[in-house]
Amino acid sequence: MSETFIPAAKPIVGEEERAAVDRVMRSGMIAQGPEVATFEQEFASAVTAGRTCVAVNSGTSALHLGLLAAGIGPGDEVIVPSFTFAATANSVALTGATPVFADIEPDHFCLSADAVKAAITERTAAVMPVHLYGHPADMDALGAVAQEAGIRVFEDAAQAHLATWQGAPVGTFGDFAMFSLYPTKNMTSGEGGMVSCATEQIARSVRLLRNQGMEKQYANEVVGFNARMTDIHAAVGRVQLTKVGAWTETRRANAAFLDAHLEGVVVPPVAEGATHVYHQYTIRVDGADRDRIVTALHKEHQVGCGVYYPIPNHRLASLAHVAPDVDLPVTEEAAREVISLPVHPSLTEADLHRIVTGVNAVAKAGA
Repeated sequence: MSETFIPAAKPIVGEEERAAVDRVMRSGMIAQGPEVATFEQEFASAVTAGRTCVAVNSGTSALHLGLLAAGIGPGDEVIVPSFTFAATANSVALTGATPVFADIEPDHFCLSADAVKAAITERTAAVMPVHLYGHPADMDALGAVAQEAGIRVFEDAAQAHLATWQGAPVGTFGDFAMFSLYPTKNMTSGEGGMVSCATEQIARSVRLLRNQGMEKQYANEVVGFNARMTDIHAAVGRVQLTKVGAWTETRRANAAFLDAHLEGVVVPPVAEGATHVYHQYTIRVDGADRDRIVTALHKEHQVGCGVYYPIPNHRLASLAHVAPDVDLPVTEEAAREVISLPVHPSLTEADLHRIVTGVNAVAKAGA
């Protein structure tokens, strides 16, 4: 009998989530309503140290509306990493502002403070680091650069629920922060996003923008969107919120096992003072050997893995025009070398041993 395939990611949805959805469906209130409001409050308490949170229909909407609420628009530049999912730069471009790509530091795949400093111009309005793979960016260094330059800080925390930097939760450093609730994230609402807001002014603006520009029905104050989260999605998110703490500890334990047993690859280091929540467990290999390793893990060992991200944003067809001559050598190297292995809470002890056995065998075969 062939071994069961180990997926790279696996959403976990149990009977509690199903019961919550059924409860909302029976209530007759399935659009944005009391479940969303309660989810916002519970998320703020559990994840963002009580900072006001506003729920929307996706992580991309959370970034887009957060930027608009913060006043970003045409003529502005926002410094972002190129080594991330395209939604980060897309959200800036959708406001009419220009995403400016800066390089990452080599160990943790997050924005380099030195690279950000070098990218600042008279049009720079903000910097938006991504806490990639669940590892927090160096918010001390980035904050110091921003303060010196007089620019603002926003956070893309899509992959970093419950991560901390020097004891403070991510999502509490910038004027706003975004968390994604997509199915493969560390917790999900089925689909959705959350905006953590430093001020009530930003929170109110996001609320207006998500609901056609109105807080009171038919009293439209600004031109807005339909970016509301439904009560169905919020009900799922509320249940997941009660589980994400234990899931995070399991992810960290799984990562520790992989750290201790993998050979022939570079395992992900964790910065001093950082709490890594391992949305992805990302190793580095010889770039010339990466495709062989990925294929062998899939076909020979039935171990799923992913490459996040093989094409940096600045080389995507949709964004290449933004900065056609930008030089990001650390980003390019990471894009050639990274592989993300399964680390999700559904892994069994046997799965972990099989992942280690497969990676070590494949790495050794190429040595």
